[in-house]
Amino acid sequence: MKRSFVLKSGLVGLVTSVIVMLVLFLGRQFAGLPFAPFDVFDWMARVLPGGLVIFSIETMVKIINGLNLGPTASTAKLAEQSIAIVQFLVLGLVFGLAIALLSGKNQKRATTIGLIGAAILWITAISVDGYLGFAPAGPLASFVWLGVVLLAWGWYLANWVKLLGAESVTQPATSSEPVPAAEPAAGADIARRRFLYLIGAGGVGVMVLATGLVDIFKRATPAAAVSPTQAGSAAGATALPPTPAAVTSAGALNSPSVSALAARILPAPGTRPEISAASDFYRIDINTIAPVVDSSNWKLNIMGLVDKPLNLGLDEIRARPSISEMVTMSCISNPVAGSLIGTARWTGVPLKTILQEIGVKPGANFISIQSIDQFYESLSLAEAMDDRTMLVYDMDNAALTPDHGFPLRIYIPNHYGMKQPKWITSMELTDTDHSGYWVERGWSQTAIPQTTSVIDTQNPAVDPATQTVPLGGIAWAGARGIQKVEIQVDNNPWTPVQLRTPALSPLTWVQWRYDFPYKTGRYQFSVRATDGAGTLQSPVDMDVFPDGATGLDSVTLIF
Repeated sequence: MKRSFVLKSGLVGLVTSVIVMLVLFLGRQFAGLPFAPFDVFDWMARVLPGGLVIFSIETMVKIINGLNLGPTASTAKLAEQSIAIVQFLVLGLVFGLAIALLSGKNQKRATTIGLIGAAILWITAISVDGYLGFAPAGPLASFVWLGVVLLAWGWYLANWVKLLGAESVTQPATSSEPVPAAEPAAGADIARRRFLYLIGAGGVGVMVLATGLVDIFKRATPAAAVSPTQAGSAAGATALPPTPAAVTSAGALNSPSVSALAARILPAPGTRPEISAASDFYRIDINTIAPVVDSSNWKLNIMGLVDKPLNLGLDEIRARPSISEMVTMSCISNPVAGSLIGTARWTGVPLKTILQEIGVKPGANFISIQSIDQFYESLSLAEAMDDRTMLVYDMDNAALTPDHGFPLRIYIPNHYGMKQPKWITSMELTDTDHSGYWVERGWSQTAIPQTTSVIDTQNPAVDPATQTVPLGGIAWAGARGIQKVEIQVDNNPWTPVQLRTPALSPLTWVQWRYDFPYKTGRYQFSVRATDGAGTLQSPVDMDVFPDGATGLDSVTLIF
């Protein structure tokens, strides 16, 4: 068996895998059919050992931040999608090699081997799709679609292997007599031309597939945003007050008045926006692509130890009295000074009112929550009865996007995002607690936020009017609030900074500002915060696993 024949078979397997991915991708985009490369990646993320998943997450975040590759959330999703694509390409390479090696010199077996291999892939793909809950097109359509595409792939690839095999056994004449017929050489030439055509088709497939994936990525990538206050302060103009619709809340914790917010100090230029646009809000979940839920068929099933179980549609939930809260939420895997944190206005129904409506039976102490993507978590009944806990359907005065949990997610005060499921479908009241998805994989049982403070300003400019260099950032301690923020210049004593108070609500971060007296030199600035309970931020550098990162943010600036 010629080595070139085996290698070419592997290359054909790789190239045809691109075409197969393109077909599957188009099926997903236009008919809600399964896209096997991403499905397999999502399945692996769910079944691999927790330690391996944690190591992968930490490594990815460190690489993204260490190399400054962009926003952590969107870059991580792009990395996951890229890994899924590479896995499928490797599968195609192995598939082609396997058909060539197993068929050997008996090329007639290639078709049988190709179809058997495709059938194995079909069974695997439909099993994975079923494990994940089946694509929106449904089980039957997914079963037929995957069967047709993968079996056609096996048959087509096997025929290519036979063609390459026939070319490899074509031997030149060994005698001095001229070759009477040129058919073998012509056949080999045809095979080579077809091979080049296939490579070209694969190249086109790569471009079309890449264009489609980039489109998905762009729709999920946070857009650069500058708040009116930033734009105004950067230009030296008067800052615009926040609009009432953007900042007011009508829940248990009403926001300060618009006049009180407008009277605050200006944030230092370069400070992140006080409110994160939906397109700029981080997204971390267990899915390569966010689930797309048909709200017309969606129901929230509330069951268990209750007097009156309910199945509520989205319109029924929206019809109930709502509240709005200004909320800062962070991922537990957010490193110190990371980008996996954001502030938004959540609107929804207080969970407490629904529990009072259905009647909670004695002994019900916990609520288990299930999501459409098989994510699960639980909360205590005491937390569920908190006036601030709500079932959220709007974000910043608009319906939740698929990335952020449409049609429904939950907000629970004073917890990292890992405890707050999106795309929820059921809630069961029970007498026992159940560990959540990430808790079972070794993360914190309580996931209470660590106090953190960040220096946002990286390229400050001298204010010619005051001969100071404005520095700024944010500080956050979950629902505990922030009492004080201090800055240290080199090894000098800690100095209190100005807080941009009142904050949007007791549940949000607070912006801070420090006007450093200008003088040329190289300086190291460090920041620390004290939470509302009077507890100082931990200066000890601890990684994100398992309880969230701690440590102080520091930057070195040269003026």
